[in-house]
Amino acid sequence: MAAVTEATAKRFFSSPLFAVVGASSNPAKFGHKVHAWYLNHDLPVTPINPASQFVEVNGEQHPTKPDVKALPQPKDTSVSIITHPGITINVLKEAKSVGIPAVWLQPGTFDDEVLKFALEDGAFEAVVYGEGGRGSEGWCVLVDGEKAMKDAGKL
Repeated sequence: MAAVTEATAKRFFSSPLFAVVGASSNPAKFGHKVHAWYLNHDLPVTPINPASQFVEVNGEQHPTKPDVKALPQPKDTSVSIITHPGITINVLKEAKSVGIPAVWLQPGTFDDEVLKFALEDGAFEAVVYGEGGRGSEGWCVLVDGEKAMKDAGKL
């Protein structure tokens, strides 16, 4: 399997738009923390949550999309995924079908099947996942995102 490098994370942040699959209004959930991270860094981010029309962050409601197929500009959108591996595989299949260029698989969102699909030739330009980064859990946007943003000229 391909090793993730800082160049991979930089490519992820070179997109003009972002989305968070698994965005949540619950501050205890990582889907909430990751969505809030994008908002706090003034990045254009769309929350994706099929069970809710809005998610709330810092007292503000943000309209959701039900899935990546509903994104208005998928080819310009990098997607952070915070879902169980059984859901992640379907998200990746949808993302590939609409031309999402890059995905960031947060710790706990992937298994061997997910990685096999995500890393097959031509699926995505960049896949950030697994061991590495600055934290003990592996590549995580909450820990590694600012450096990657800086590398991509967005910070």
